[in-house]
Amino acid sequence: MRRLYSTFAGGWPGIGLLLMRLVIGSVLLVQAPWQLWSAPPFLATLTLASFAGPGLLLVAGLWTPLAGMAVAVIEIGRIATFSGDSFSSLLTATIAAALAMLGPGRWSLDARLFGWKRIEAPPRTGRSSLR
Repeated sequence: MRRLYSTFAGGWPGIGLLLMRLVIGSVLLVQAPWQLWSAPPFLATLTLASFAGPGLLLVAGLWTPLAGMAVAVIEIGRIATFSGDSFSSLLTATIAAALAMLGPGRWSLDARLFGWKRIEAPPRTGRSSLR
């Protein structure tokens, strides 16, 4: 993950990325149950997993590039097959792809697990033996 992003944005940009992740993840989690009622059982289970899995990953900020690209591909597939509202699918795909390219931000599990760590050495005490 560190090779993909040199820094994990903090401050206002980090808050913006957090809001984007929460909104897109919530949209996917809300759409998942509706798919269960409108499709045959196997297809419904597959659709639920394709919405709920990346949605949960985006909300948590875990494996954000993978989850963002998965959502973008799923939504572009929905646009190509003319199922559902194409404008909301286009918006969801665009924001998910932007998240995959920009990164999860400082307030995410990705930043906690894969971010740069700061190691502080204890202060020196006593005299150096090199003098």
